[in-house]
Amino acid sequence: QVQLVESGGGLVQPGGSLRLSCAASGNILRINVMAWYRQAPGKERELVARITQRGITDYPDSVKGRFTISRDGAKKTAYLQMNSLKSEDTAVYYCYAEISLDFYRPYESYWGQGTQVTVSS
Repeated sequence: QVQLVESGGGLVQPGGSLRLSCAASGNILRINVMAWYRQAPGKERELVARITQRGITDYPDSVKGRFTISRDGAKKTAYLQMNSLKSEDTAVYYCYAEISLDFYRPYESYWGQGTQVTVSS
């Protein structure tokens, strides 16, 4: 059974920083893309950052220059460093990964349970 477990969420003041972690566990053969999404109350879930196996990253304009995604292949963990946080960044942040369990199956999508990030004075 594959699990994605997020950690590092919490309350932070505007302009502050926070680092999220996402650890994948289970009998995993390969992890392709790892990504972070977020969903604020009353809004649709949106992509925050993604990273490929080769380390290619992608960010929307709303977080570009402030957020950085990285990954540790040995630990099967993705990170999201968030700097210069704004109130608009308040949301539940979800980890996402495309994972293959063996050589005969395609990659499948997995989601973490989410971690709350609140930016407020």
